[in-house]
Amino acid sequence: MNNISESSSLKERLEHHYRAFGREKLSPDPLEIPHRFTRPEDITLAAFFAAFFAYGSVFQIIKNVNELLTRLEDAPYHTIKTAEDLEERVEGFYYRFYSTFDVATLLLALQKLLREHDGLKGLFMEGFTPERDLAAGIQHFSGWFLKFAGSEGRLTRGFRHFFPEPERGSACKRMNLFLRWMVREDDLDFGFWSEVGKENLIIPLDLHIARISKQLGLTARNDSSWRTASEITAKLREFDPEDPVKYDFALCHISMRKLEF
Repeated sequence: MNNISESSSLKERLEHHYRAFGREKLSPDPLEIPHRFTRPEDITLAAFFAAFFAYGSVFQIIKNVNELLTRLEDAPYHTIKTAEDLEERVEGFYYRFYSTFDVATLLLALQKLLREHDGLKGLFMEGFTPERDLAAGIQHFSGWFLKFAGSEGRLTRGFRHFFPEPERGSACKRMNLFLRWMVREDDLDFGFWSEVGKENLIIPLDLHIARISKQLGLTARNDSSWRTASEITAKLREFDPEDPVKYDFALCHISMRKLEF
């Protein structure tokens, strides 16, 4: 893959790949998991799990999230909100940094959120306004979950890994991935949280995006920080100010599959 410096040529290639990587090229990707569901509340929770478990092998991500959803009777909203046996349902289930205890804590936090608050969207919107920035919404969102775990005596290192904080410099890849799915709307993304504004999104920065972004001259930075993610997004905003993160899926899969840009 050659380093492409000519801005107009880069925009043409980005637009080409955005159009080429549609729903028919979705698999393998964690995003295929929420597309199994039809009810918005189930799609949202399936997307939440798919995004927040999104590290490691894509095939292991899909396998494990599908197993978790099976334990929730493939009706995550109803089961999480009403079940009194959430800890028993995930007995023996774990994934990489997340122990069974951590997964149970996550489900208990979600249950409290669904029973007593306005769900995931309501929680995020409490911290976000367009006059502020996406980081404020993410910080508030992560803070609520961390506070819940702390108040219940369940705050572990693994649970902290679920909810990194932009204030600590994290790129918050998994949360930004979840937000992309929720805010944008096309044949891949759902657009349930359109009030956030797709122009405000930050690219989900992982190894694949970091590698291809350097190759394309979108950043010269070597770290996977919030600052680097913001810099890449700012460069993409030059090509589409209203929807800079629309290129994420194509860029990630080109890099992941080692395709020619």
